Amino acid sequence: MQKERPVHSSKTALNPSPSQPAAQASTIVILDFGSQYTQLIARRIREQNVFSIVLPCTVPLEQITAANPAGIILSGGPCSVYDADAPAADARVLALGKPILGICYGLQFITHHLGGKVSSAARREYGHAEVKIVAETPLLSGLAKHQPVWMSHGDEALELPPGFVLTAKTDNAVAGIADENRRIWAVQFHPEVHHTRQGTDLLRNFLFRICGVAADWTPEHFIQTTVERIRQQVGTGRAICALSGGVDSSVAAVLVHRAIGDRLTCVFVDNGVLRKNEFQKVQENLRGHLGLNLVAVDARERFLSRLAGVTDPEAKRKIIGREFIAVFDDEAQRIAEHSGTVDWLVQGTLYPDVIESSSVKGPSQTIKSHHNVGGLPETMQLKLIEPLRDLFKDEVRRMGRDLGMPEEILQRQPFPGPGLAVRILGEVTASRVALLQEADAIVVEEIKSAGLYTKIWQSFAVLLPVQSVGVMGDQRTYAATCAVRAVHSEDGMTADWTPLPYDVLQRISSRIVNEVRGINRVVYDITSKPPGTIEWE
Repeated sequence: MQKERPVHSSKTALNPSPSQPAAQASTIVILDFGSQYTQLIARRIREQNVFSIVLPCTVPLEQITAANPAGIILSGGPCSVYDADAPAADARVLALGKPILGICYGLQFITHHLGGKVSSAARREYGHAEVKIVAETPLLSGLAKHQPVWMSHGDEALELPPGFVLTAKTDNAVAGIADENRRIWAVQFHPEVHHTRQGTDLLRNFLFRICGVAADWTPEHFIQTTVERIRQQVGTGRAICALSGGVDSSVAAVLVHRAIGDRLTCVFVDNGVLRKNEFQKVQENLRGHLGLNLVAVDARERFLSRLAGVTDPEAKRKIIGREFIAVFDDEAQRIAEHSGTVDWLVQGTLYPDVIESSSVKGPSQTIKSHHNVGGLPETMQLKLIEPLRDLFKDEVRRMGRDLGMPEEILQRQPFPGPGLAVRILGEVTASRVALLQEADAIVVEEIKSAGLYTKIWQSFAVLLPVQSVGVMGDQRTYAATCAVRAVHSEDGMTADWTPLPYDVLQRISSRIVNEVRGINRVVYDITSKPPGTIEWE
């Protein structure tokens, strides 16, 4: 019988938080008003080695000030500031005395709440435009007087608030304003997108000329401060790491191992929806290359029985999330009987997982619950350590290289925590898993053979709940359909479909149809993100 242990809320997590970011002396807070470009702002700032966090614009003012921001950026958004259902952001943020940069909707928010006037524009501006700089300001210092920019707005500032001056304009509308006494600047265009030629220069002006931040958010700094924080938090305790063999969990494990050594036990679970031969390959790689203390658990029947009859994608993710935690609790109990109590669970949660799973009320909607974020139970026996929670995928790879990890592990394509369960549309059964494992293995083999594996963000197969008529050997077939997906991306937040060479597609299709009994049709997914997501579920 399992012994009773204290139950801790899953919210008692060791994560970089707005009040204690992971590895920086300076923080830029980005308030998200629902723009499709908000995460791109965060990335552009981090590219300057400055730490940034994204918060919903609806968070309490106290949460913003707790981050002790060196500057605040107000993002774009799809609403009109004068609408009754406009995001309920606290306008007191404009009076904090912190440097503020408004972008698009951010400019209109500033104008509206400080006594100016915003209304629907007579001529909307979407796409390429040219801006003329008409006043010298630190924000626009060093920029060409005529700027090619990217616009995306249907409203305009008709009257500026008291104390503000016009700094830039287009032929049609206000493009930049400033009140340097209040340390507030704003632009109507989007400096974060590459279409705005000198957008990075503008953001650098805000960071270094106006906010006075230091470019001190580096892999080395992150590693040192994260290791020290984990060491202090865990003390003499023990932890287990949910290890999948992918980049994220492997880097998280190495970070925590550096902090607490052999008091970390890595647990690799076969949940029945891994790729072909994955259970064996991961054990060989992680024990051989990283020297981690690894325990492998065969829980295939346990997971598949919970998934039986379930077709809803969100339900699948949450079932898998809960079952993972149950398995880890059981392993923690087993380890405790031999080595001492385990209080901590390490996960390789990344920033995109948090953003897409966010349940904080705000203008940006929850896209899907990631099994290790939105899929966690309300209460659990283990407290969380998520050392990578504030990082994007490419940043994690940078950390891994600084930790001396082999490229064979760091260059692995992302694989979803719920595994093939979110690539099998409809019910997950052992037979359907086996079918997809074979098809997916062919996709990976051919992509690697073509020398494309490290040039593509993700490439995989999806099993559809669709059967179609075919003909093989002069005989009629009625079998399943498989979709092939390959995308380019920087961080998983947005992605473009990859135009794979025709000969590669031909080999993939021919091999799947001929070698995988039960699939007679292959289709290629040419949907980008947005409007789709990378995974099908």
